[in-house]
Amino acid sequence: MRLRLPHFVALLTTLLVFTACSGGQRLRYSSAEEAYEKGMVEFKDEDYDTAIKFFRGVFQYGRGNEFAEDAQFRIAESYEKQRRYLLAAAEYNRFAKLYTASQRVPIAEFRRANMYFKSSPMYQLDQSDSRKAIEFYQLFIERYPQHELVATAQEHIVELRGKLAHKKFEAAELYQRRKMYEAAAKTYESLFDKYPETDWADDALYGAVRSYVDYADNSVRAKQDERYQAAVDNYERLTQLFPESNKTKEAQSHYRKAREALDRLRKEEEAADSIAESDSTDNR
Repeated sequence: MRLRLPHFVALLTTLLVFTACSGGQRLRYSSAEEAYEKGMVEFKDEDYDTAIKFFRGVFQYGRGNEFAEDAQFRIAESYEKQRRYLLAAAEYNRFAKLYTASQRVPIAEFRRANMYFKSSPMYQLDQSDSRKAIEFYQLFIERYPQHELVATAQEHIVELRGKLAHKKFEAAELYQRRKMYEAAAKTYESLFDKYPETDWADDALYGAVRSYVDYADNSVRAKQDERYQAAVDNYERLTQLFPESNKTKEAQSHYRKAREALDRLRKEEEAADSIAESDSTDNR
């Protein structure tokens, strides 16, 4: 049976309405504009689930229609309002990729990072979202260095890096408590090298001084020299970079112990060398 054009259009409209009715709630619209306007009514009424359904209905008329860009952005905002931050991040990301010419792309990219920032948990937990937030904030700053939100992005990066440093510090402290001194010392050093601008930097250097002294104390004679020296080196970095830190004063006793141990070891080496030289002379 052949359908005339008017009949075909009427049938297509009916199918679109039927599709929107699925999911247990009847959502009626016959155009992209109507779907979007009804979505905005629900959005303003804070019924975000229904709003999202209407906004998605806009795409049944194609991703290129005049309401599609706004609908995509509103979907992301709806998830954000619901605090479903990872879904919001995905929708902001979709917006930035689909509507590259839009003036809202910078905002979408900032908010993508912001969603991961809001998802970032306490420092004790997995920090994957913190790392993603940092990555996306840095990308935003690189792409839009003059944007008014760059300062906010930088502040959030500082906060997130502090959280990552805190987590690493607690890992080092755990190694120290378990008397795993090598792991503790290397973790403290890694913390300082990776997060030198954070509030944990002086704590890390102090921890490295203490752990290297403990590590050397429990090492074989042949390895003690280099490990006490590592304690001394970290103490010197601490005093140079953080002369006013309380950790500098706390580290002094560990530093003195390392210096005294080094002096003793080197005197023992000199004595041993002198004896060896004397024996060699006597045997000639």
